[in-house]
Amino acid sequence: MSVVEEKLKELEVTQKQFWNIDRYSANLLSMIIKGANYKNILEVGTSNGYSGIWLGMAARETGGKVITIEFHKCRYDVAVENFKLCNLDNIVEARQGLAIDTIIDLRKEDYNSTREQYLDFAFVDANKAQYINYFELVDKILRKGGMIAFDNMLSHKEKVQDTLDAVTNHPDYQSEMIYTEAGLLLALKIR
Repeated sequence: MSVVEEKLKELEVTQKQFWNIDRYSANLLSMIIKGANYKNILEVGTSNGYSGIWLGMAARETGGKVITIEFHKCRYDVAVENFKLCNLDNIVEARQGLAIDTIIDLRKEDYNSTREQYLDFAFVDANKAQYINYFELVDKILRKGGMIAFDNMLSHKEKVQDTLDAVTNHPDYQSEMIYTEAGLLLALKIR
């Protein structure tokens, strides 16, 4: 068993404690990234790095990069060590701080380039009450043909109902709920 697979198995034991996505969802996101050849990837909510490892492995195959955001310093530190152990620290850039501020900073960084919309893929698994704000900010930097995925759309339905309504009724997105353990909403930006 590889170092990465050993680390993933170890982190799966603490799935509930660290609020990680399940393996099925992680594998699905990895397949989407590889299948669509997504390169510019954002993760909102790093936790211990479980999903970031999956995203990073996919980005390695597409020649891409992942920026992942974690508010809690202790979780951020654990994730950074896990990325190093899995030899993904050159692909996954962890940033510690408030997700909203960091996404705004990413937008400012990109405005210095020639493209306004550059993000290919975003995975949101953080403060459920802020999902709507994350969606509104990510939408501004997600390119046409890009995708945003939200975890916990069924397990925390009351907290994310506004986001579910906004995404599924948005004319620029085609979406589908995947009935995983927690509920994974996938939204493809079609215009």
